[in-house]
Amino acid sequence: MTTSLTAPRASARPPVESRRKVRESLGERVAPYAYVAPFFLIFGIFGLFPLLFTFYVALFDWNPVAAHTFVGFDNFSRLFDDPRFWNALWNTISIWILSTVPQLLIALGLAHLLNHARLRLATLFRMSMLVPYITSVAATTVVFAQLFDRDYGLLNWLLHLVGAGPVDFVQSTWGSQIMIATMVIWRWTGYTTLLYLASLQAISRDIYEAASVDGAGSWKQFRHITIPSLRPVIVFTIVTSTIGGLQIFTEPLLVSRSAPMTCGPVRQCQTLTLFLFEQGFGQFKFGYGAAIGVTLFVLVVAFALLNFLLSTRIRREKP
Repeated sequence: MTTSLTAPRASARPPVESRRKVRESLGERVAPYAYVAPFFLIFGIFGLFPLLFTFYVALFDWNPVAAHTFVGFDNFSRLFDDPRFWNALWNTISIWILSTVPQLLIALGLAHLLNHARLRLATLFRMSMLVPYITSVAATTVVFAQLFDRDYGLLNWLLHLVGAGPVDFVQSTWGSQIMIATMVIWRWTGYTTLLYLASLQAISRDIYEAASVDGAGSWKQFRHITIPSLRPVIVFTIVTSTIGGLQIFTEPLLVSRSAPMTCGPVRQCQTLTLFLFEQGFGQFKFGYGAAIGVTLFVLVVAFALLNFLLSTRIRREKP
């Protein structure tokens, strides 16, 4: 009598455990997308859709209560032939130059002082840098309007002491732009200072000590150690200040209380965003206003690309 022996079958994996592992694996793959989905949903509703719709409106003579007439690129042709557009563009650029250059230089100097090891109450001074940034723009405008007032302003009082006549800062072209630029400098210098300060604190003290041993003075250390180490942050602040300067709106709107949309009788401080606001919501030329918005968007994207190219080049050159 013979007995045949067969190997026992491997026990099958319980179906419950198999399904659990499948769910865990699926959850690991889906979870990252679920975490970022709210951002893309909000961006699509409040960012991408308005942008695409603006491009669409710019191609029409848009009337909110009647039929829309397709005009193609006529709005852009009118825009580039409009002297008011070039005036607004020039005002925007001049205000940006008057505000950005002093702002970055002052911020660099303040960051260097706040980084000094022997500075007393350093934390208090560093925290105070954010006070202008969190102050309401409307409140800032009220204060600066008093400082630059033609009849009772502090600046005109100082000019009177040295024998100069009063300056109507609000009504003059350069005066109004200097006033707006000063407000921008006041508001953003502290924020930029903290960016520079964070980068300065990342530089090793050993580098400065080695430079001192080699005979390098404070100026040489600043030129050959501090500035090269801050190059990426300097490029970042220049480009972000430029993008912010192209979109400046609140300060010039509040400066000229008699004609806020045009920023004065001769449009002496009207920026691109104010020109867009005037045409789109003041005169209800939505197609023309959308063309201004598209042009402004192209300018902002151009500077963003410039930021990317400069940052990439600096990273490659950095040893």
